[in-house]
This record gives sequence, structure tokens and C-alpha cells, in this order.
Amino acid sequence: MSRIYSLAYLTSHRCTPAEAIRIAAQTGYQYVGLRLWPNAPGASQQHLLGQPAALREALAAQKDTGVGVFDLEIIRINEQFDPHTWDALYDVGAQLKAKAILVAGDDNNEARLTENYARLCEVMHPFGMTADLEFMPWTAVKDAKSALRVVQNAGMPANAGILVDALHFGRSTTSLDDIRTIPRQLLHYAQICDAVAGLDFTTEEMIHTARCERLLPGDGTIDIRALFATLPADLPVSVEVVNFDREAHTPPDAWAAECLAASRPFTH
Repeated sequence: MSRIYSLAYLTSHRCTPAEAIRIAAQTGYQYVGLRLWPNAPGASQQHLLGQPAALREALAAQKDTGVGVFDLEIIRINEQFDPHTWDALYDVGAQLKAKAILVAGDDNNEARLTENYARLCEVMHPFGMTADLEFMPWTAVKDAKSALRVVQNAGMPANAGILVDALHFGRSTTSLDDIRTIPRQLLHYAQICDAVAGLDFTTEEMIHTARCERLLPGDGTIDIRALFATLPADLPVSVEVVNFDREAHTPPDAWAAECLAASRPFTH
């Protein structure tokens, strides 16, 4: 059984959506992930919303290459959450035939977070995408158990999902048994990278690694082989390796190829 691989935004953050799609096609990926909404005000993103020419270029690249869009980033559920804030993202996602939107939980009131997650799933449902809640140890959804509790208490919406990122697996209290506990229908894709594993990192250090200094699979100490042996064998893999120092000397297409080559041995 051959894996499906997606070129994550953080691996191709130097590219426009159309460039990322064409590089994915050249380097052996079947999908891309796009960050069309920044993860913080003023943070980096790919500009497509409200830009018809850029959207046409991305759609043309998809048609030319056959590369699909797997996931879009990012929706953050905070205290003031309104699911209609992202209406433009849902619409473009439907046009791109994206499969998922990545969701982060930033509200420490878990009951309200759960209610808002259920609302998000309801609003997104007509657009044909799943709402994949990613656990991250510095957010309100710190580990796999927390993510599963939110999704279950939200009523297990038909388009609910849980996203497993190898980095957050390796730097949270999540165990392989916790991963096994996630129902198969909630798993739509998983992200691969490496880093130094452990729990003795500050929030600032964890965020820096996640956004600037991930390692190629095999270059760190996260047990990614066991993680991907535990996850379903047919689960699509999003290759998410950002490393500003390494990338400074490597063109985007060569970096995409290097990241995929490093990932394959851990996901076969």
C-alpha cells in the first residue's frame, strides 16, 4: 500500500500556492497544504483570499499537475470565536476541493471551546471539509486525550477530526496508547517531522521549534517510527519540516524533495 504525501505549508512557506502545487508535483507529493489565514495577526501566510488572479493560478496549477489541496490553515478557537469569521476560507477551500481545515484550540474554558468546535463543524459541513483539531502542548488542547475529549463532548460531528503532529506527540504527555485510542474515523492525516523529544521546554522554546527549527525525520529523538507504526498504515502524511537555517542554503524544490526523502523510511 503506497502512502499519500502532502507538502505542508511550513515546508513550502517560501512559495505561493501555485508554486507549492507545482513543486509538489515535481518532487513526488500528491497534495499540498496551504496557509491562507495567518496563525497570528500579521504572521506569515500565503495570499489567496480576495485575490482572484492568485486563485485562478492555483486552480490552473492543480489542473495541470493533478496535485490536490489536502488541508488549509488555520482556524483558532478563542474566547470570542465566531465561525463565520472564516467564511471566505470555507468558500475558497471548496473551490480548491480541499479536504480539511486545521483547527487550534485557544480557549481555556473547555466547555465553551467544545461548544464552539461543534458550531464550527456545523458551519463547515456544507463545504465538504473536515475540522481537524490539532493538539499542541502550549494551547488549551495540550495532548491527544484533550483533543479526543473535546471532539467526543462536541457529539462526534460527522466532519470532526484530530490531527496528530509528530512534534507535539514528542513534546506532550501523549502516549502511543493515547494515539491508539483515537477512533479511526477521526484520523484524516498526520504531520511528520523530528526534534528533540521531551517535556522540559518553555512555551517560547516549543513555539520557536514548531515555527522555525524542526528537524528532518531521523535527525531528532522523537520516536516517529513507533508513532507511524501505531497510526493507520493508509493515513495520508503531511510532511511539515521548517528549518530556517537549513533552508537558507537550499532552494524550495530541493528542500521539498529532501524532506520527503527523509520521511519515507518512517512511513512505509
